[in-house]
Amino acid sequence: MKVGAQLSDTNSNVIDPPLVDLHINTADSGFYKGFSTIVTLPSKVIVTLLILWVIFFPVRASEALEIANSTIIRDFAGWYVYLVAFLMLAAFFLAIIPKTGKLRLGMPDEQPEFSRFSWFAMLFGAGIGVGMLTYSTGEPLAHFANNPDIIRGAIEPITMEAVRPAYIYTFLHWGFAAWATYALVGLSVGYVAYRRNLPLTIRSGLAPLFGKTMSGVTGHIVDIVAVVATVLGVAVTMGFGVEQFVAGLSRLGLGDWLLGSEGSASTLAIIFALVLLVGTSTLSALSGVGRGIKWLSNLNMGLSFALLTVFILAGSGVFGFTLLFTGIFDYLVNLPGLAVSLWTADGTPIGDALAQWQLDWSVFYWAWWIAFAPFVGMFIARVSRGRTVREYVLGVVLVPSLMCFIWMTIVGGTAIDLELSGAAEGSILAAGISDQLFATLSVMFDPGVATMLSGLVVILLMTYLITSVDSAILIVNTINGAGHEEDDVERRHHIIFWGCAIALVVGSMLILGGTGAIRVTMIIGALPFSFVIALMAVSIIKAVIYDLIRMKHEVPTTFEGVEAERLATAP
Repeated sequence: MKVGAQLSDTNSNVIDPPLVDLHINTADSGFYKGFSTIVTLPSKVIVTLLILWVIFFPVRASEALEIANSTIIRDFAGWYVYLVAFLMLAAFFLAIIPKTGKLRLGMPDEQPEFSRFSWFAMLFGAGIGVGMLTYSTGEPLAHFANNPDIIRGAIEPITMEAVRPAYIYTFLHWGFAAWATYALVGLSVGYVAYRRNLPLTIRSGLAPLFGKTMSGVTGHIVDIVAVVATVLGVAVTMGFGVEQFVAGLSRLGLGDWLLGSEGSASTLAIIFALVLLVGTSTLSALSGVGRGIKWLSNLNMGLSFALLTVFILAGSGVFGFTLLFTGIFDYLVNLPGLAVSLWTADGTPIGDALAQWQLDWSVFYWAWWIAFAPFVGMFIARVSRGRTVREYVLGVVLVPSLMCFIWMTIVGGTAIDLELSGAAEGSILAAGISDQLFATLSVMFDPGVATMLSGLVVILLMTYLITSVDSAILIVNTINGAGHEEDDVERRHHIIFWGCAIALVVGSMLILGGTGAIRVTMIIGALPFSFVIALMAVSIIKAVIYDLIRMKHEVPTTFEGVEAERLATAP
């Protein structure tokens, strides 16, 4: 099967029209009909071998993962730090180019498929919904107790002076860095897919740099790396979500069997949660983007605002909004310096502690966002057709970042205020990160109301997890299917496979070593894709600038324009 159309000739000697043909071989019949077997089979083999390795050789797997993790984190910390700084700079560069408002992810007169509300809801739910619930309290509280300023001895932990630095680092991790990473992947793919009719797959994002080379082995490798990174990236989100989901069920009084001896989810609870959540996610994925995922994303947004309203009215709303404005100011002032700061161990207690803090927090996050980027970026591209480059970049980077900031300051600020006032008596800080949101609710309200609101959090967590996993399954199938998104019977078998694969990766890793094991695996999986994403950023910058030059010289920039010129100049 051939994807795309033939590239036309041009009489222009100023600049050639863009590539509008990227051939990807797919099977014409059989179980893999419509799929690129060169991408699909290796991807399935790699993920399957990982699952079998962890299940049958848990001790060796754990030791190997720890060695690989320490080596990668130590040797590539600087690469991750400077790469993410470059991605943020590249995103804003694309937004401020004067004429990017004329360039659409689609034909010049094409209108967006989804309303702005549904657009924001879907990219928000797929991108950080689960992490927001886990870290809205966990992240500010962690930095409230320990951050670089505390390590240096400039301020005391768990004091009012520690609050503003805590939010600088919270915003650093959940702000522009994450969303610029997602935006560039989505833009590099969506731009060439919807303007140039190239396949909606990761390799197409590199076509402006490498041309038809991406039809061959290099393109296959890029897509395989993207699929594996997607599975491991969503596994981290799923792992944290399962732990918090089980903690919520325990708070609802559903039995001691949910928690193990150390307070984390028991093996039986992990299996129960995964069967429920991934099973529902797979069913939602079978219904497609326009039905199940869109409906769940709108539900997520509505429930999120309901929970946020509870914290504004019954929590520390004034304190939270004060933190929001001071936090944004502090973040913007400190971002240029923090974005390129790399702390290395120097043998001193302070130097070693700063380096370890950055590895445990910032470098882990940068790897997480990069591993998550193929999935989230592709999904954002899928729902962003028809939007201009400027609207896309500013919408994807600024709006979700602001929503993260609001959540972190209102919800996290309430938890901090309860600890500072003495009302919590250390109970929120003492709780595990998966339980801190529920612990905050238990301090704020009487047991009956706290239980009811905990139930709301559990429902919201469940819908976010389902949205994340079903979106990831569909994106993996889109990559394996050479960019095709048809909802046919043959494709449904593969949806079920990837749903089971994600469940087994998460379950085996959680049982092997908890969320720490998933973190390690994700960091390893993110490394190959980090090089791909660096090239994608360069590629989309080249694509946009060259199209602006083409427009200046009246050279076609879209598939339709190239085809029209080909027909006009045909003998």
